[in-house]
Amino acid sequence: MSQRRRRSLALLTSGVLALPLLAGCGSGDDEGGPVAAGQDIAATARDKVADGGVLRWAVDSLPDTLNTFQADADATTTRIAGAVLPQLFVLDDKGRPVANPDYLEKAEVVEREPKQVVLYKLNQQAVWSDGREIGAADFVAQWRALNGKDSAYWTARNAGYDRIEKIERGKTDLEVKVTFTKPYTDWRSLFSPLYPKQVTGTPDAFNEGARGTIKVTAGPFNLGAIDKKTGTAALTRNARWWGRPAKLDSLVLTAVPRAERPAALAAGKVDLAEIDRAGADRIALAHRDAARSPGPGGAPAHGPGAAMTPAQATLSWAIAYGSDEGKAATERETRAQNAEAATKYADEQSALRSFMVRKSLEPAYTQLAMNGASGPLADERVRRAVARALDRKELAEIVLKPLGLPAKPVGSHVALAGQRAYADNSDALGGKDLQASQALLADAGWRRGGKLTEPEGAKAGPEGEEGQDDSKTPSGPGTGNDGLYIVGETDGRNGDSLERGIPVVESAIKTGGETSPQGERGERIDPSGQEGEAADPGAVDDDKRGPARDGEAPGPGKAASASPAPAPAKQVRNSGNMLAKDGKALNLRFVLPAGPGSEALRTVGERIAQMLKKVGVNTEVTKVADESFFKDHIASGQYDLALYSWPATAYPATDARPIFAKPEPAADGSLLVEQNYTRVGTDHIDQLFDQALGELDEEASRELMRKADARIWAAAGSIPLFQRPELVAAKPSLANAGAFGLGTPRFQDIGWKKPPAAKEEPKKKK
Repeated sequence: MSQRRRRSLALLTSGVLALPLLAGCGSGDDEGGPVAAGQDIAATARDKVADGGVLRWAVDSLPDTLNTFQADADATTTRIAGAVLPQLFVLDDKGRPVANPDYLEKAEVVEREPKQVVLYKLNQQAVWSDGREIGAADFVAQWRALNGKDSAYWTARNAGYDRIEKIERGKTDLEVKVTFTKPYTDWRSLFSPLYPKQVTGTPDAFNEGARGTIKVTAGPFNLGAIDKKTGTAALTRNARWWGRPAKLDSLVLTAVPRAERPAALAAGKVDLAEIDRAGADRIALAHRDAARSPGPGGAPAHGPGAAMTPAQATLSWAIAYGSDEGKAATERETRAQNAEAATKYADEQSALRSFMVRKSLEPAYTQLAMNGASGPLADERVRRAVARALDRKELAEIVLKPLGLPAKPVGSHVALAGQRAYADNSDALGGKDLQASQALLADAGWRRGGKLTEPEGAKAGPEGEEGQDDSKTPSGPGTGNDGLYIVGETDGRNGDSLERGIPVVESAIKTGGETSPQGERGERIDPSGQEGEAADPGAVDDDKRGPARDGEAPGPGKAASASPAPAPAKQVRNSGNMLAKDGKALNLRFVLPAGPGSEALRTVGERIAQMLKKVGVNTEVTKVADESFFKDHIASGQYDLALYSWPATAYPATDARPIFAKPEPAADGSLLVEQNYTRVGTDHIDQLFDQALGELDEEASRELMRKADARIWAAAGSIPLFQRPELVAAKPSLANAGAFGLGTPRFQDIGWKKPPAAKEEPKKKK
């Protein structure tokens, strides 16, 4: 794997960057427009925040490494780094990089010709926890570790560092001069975080030394104990910190699975936690119940046993106290378990009244990906037709409207609203237009009522199987996974896009009784639009999906078993209202993850299937286990349509290029796709990215990125749908923390609000 590919794999798979500080720098502050939804963090002036206290903050897991530049770093790694290590540039509440005055007095390009030179002027008070000044030696060590020239360093990325020619001390120890071999517009992405030379100075220290501890730090917090048994990582106030001191005495990151967070909040194990839609619903119900008179015995009218009808309750009582002792004992045990669960639920609901839900939109967007490597979607006209059959506004409303969040579709592949590179370029493709969609399909040769020729008894499905759900995990509201798959967040890869792990939020969306044309489990649908019986599980018919790809099941006419069998008889029929070409129906494999709580994703997928059916396109949905969704389907190209999400980035010229780079053939005949899992790209798009990366005029660089985005829209490989929602449960008295939106935490300002001053009672007149 190339260094650039490892870099982009890391970048697009977890989240990084930190702390909103200062106003946007440079010209064009109005570029990108307003954010779609602002931060919801109970912003409070520092003088209103008490000194001291502990905050227990839920994370998905404790990190396997504390080195953010390693492949197995995760969101917790970057959260810890943001609190304990220098971040030279941080993100404001619009997701824009700004200089961090705690570490920098100034950083700017001081020379452009003959080579780009950046001069960093460091804060003269900035020191490591061992008392040594932060300086050029730390910059040099990190550059040498990450520039890709020394393979002894196990690093996941080197973008930008590989463009540096040399690093020197400036006129004083507080100046660091960086000279580049070729221009690099995203130079602000470098050295955040900055590790001490003790970590980056040798391969052994880099590879192993910083996996379990960071002995020398330079942030508002120091790294305390990491306890695998209790699942906690403690950060303590840094006494050597030269900036405004941290308000909290300690910040305890606590590993809690998302499905268990409502119970953990109720039990007092955590004070702050990203939650899913089901968790948010429970908190809303707790507040609603508190405002109403409680039911009999104070039990809520929801939760375990709430759906039992009077008739069912009477029958249960009759069995429990009936003459059949065996059934009676079993029923009494079940009743006792249900009563215990109901009591526990009621107690949790009572405790959840002390929390509120803070909400915003995450720095990530969900897209419909179309695999353009082969099959019908290899034709750009078909991809464009699929896109123009979609009502993106409606799809956004399905997810965001029930949460009271703005449901405006995302208009860019490379930035989100508020970021300077953002512009809505969707007009390059066009919005919903069924007539235009049908015309594109007709131009590509697909016709309604065409003759179909296929083996009798053949069936739809990517491997000649019935559309299936091969997930082995339970699903449902509150299980902690909405199925809105995020590359890296869900497949366990790491990165440095934006810092937080991405919450799941839509498990409780109602389907409204809508079902996909292929049914809940992907049953065979007759292309005429009439539902048919599930196809014979022993038959194989890959005619519906174009040439086989590497790792696919046997092609058409091949037996699914090892025993040879005579070719099935062909039958000719009419495609009816669905489209056909060359005797084959237009069937698209729609692959969705089937992990717990994936109802929202199925809802979005079903609506997409219904929209496509209106223009004669049939979809065959296959739900696959989460652990195989990315590796066995998205990365390997075993899909036609899929829904997953990309994290946003403040540096799209660097970070977005691997997602949209034109795939290139490798020496062994395979296709190198980097992170372009749609396999759709053009030389022109690559050229625009390269030009933007080397353009030091920032406005000109952003304009090149917008042009690249317009070309990406026109190629119709991926269709951005909506920005993901962010829901965070927090105590009302917690200040400067919650749903951070495009920004990231300013750790030293987080704390507990001071209690309101008691008002003196007026003295009574004698």
